[in-house]
Amino acid sequence: MIAICPNPFRDKGCELSRRVAALLEENGFETCFCPVFADEGDEVLPQELSFRALSDVAASCTLIVVIGGDGTILHAARQITPHPVPVIGINLGSKGFMANLEPEEYAYVLQAARGEYTLSRRMKLDVRLYRAGVEICRDQALNDVVMHGYGDCIKITALCNSKRITAFSGDGIILSTPTGSTGYSMSAGGPIVEPDAEALIISPICAHMMSSRSFVLGADNVITVEMEKQHDRRAYLSVDGTSVMDLAGGDRLVVRRSESYTHMADIGLRNFYDIAFEKLR
Repeated sequence: MIAICPNPFRDKGCELSRRVAALLEENGFETCFCPVFADEGDEVLPQELSFRALSDVAASCTLIVVIGGDGTILHAARQITPHPVPVIGINLGSKGFMANLEPEEYAYVLQAARGEYTLSRRMKLDVRLYRAGVEICRDQALNDVVMHGYGDCIKITALCNSKRITAFSGDGIILSTPTGSTGYSMSAGGPIVEPDAEALIISPICAHMMSSRSFVLGADNVITVEMEKQHDRRAYLSVDGTSVMDLAGGDRLVVRRSESYTHMADIGLRNFYDIAFEKLR
């Protein structure tokens, strides 16, 4: 089974998804449609098509084809955890660092369906949030974890293996994987890191200190971020831009490398440096 996961707000009428499905089925592959960012009864979905939840079929899939932008890929990747199914993306977004193909190249999906690809193993983060010593949130991130104020400065201390590495007031902080280094972290002045690398990237957001810099740390470290009392100021935690919850003063975030990975199918059409040069120039 090959799951085709369109973002129907970008793939209008699921037209590209239908062409991908037709190509695969003509070559003997079974497919199913698993839309992202829309429910089965949503009016943006063509009513003549049959849809299934990606989380229900992931265990029986050999390939996930995501049609949309990086956000669509991130959302789909969250739904297939913990199944190590390879993902290939067709970019309908603005940047598309994670997508391997452009819309006119969709026929290369057949190559991936036949297993003719290199597996790109992407590190993820295990995320734990503690309040008054009690764990209140557990999640995983493929891209990044963000602590951010609601328009107010927040006071943050970041520690690596219980040793303080930075403390500042600012808009917030980003803890990123190498995959996420080309996202919000890059916009905040963080480094670009090869997506197959294993590292923890810490990037302050608009810190009120001249010496504020990003850190690239070994993947085996444990990062703790502590918030001081916020008084009337509000802040939130965001995981991969989709899971959001309010924070309270004194909350403690603990992030470490996850034991699970997201697997991307790389057909070798272009390498990471080609993509970065093309998207960032």
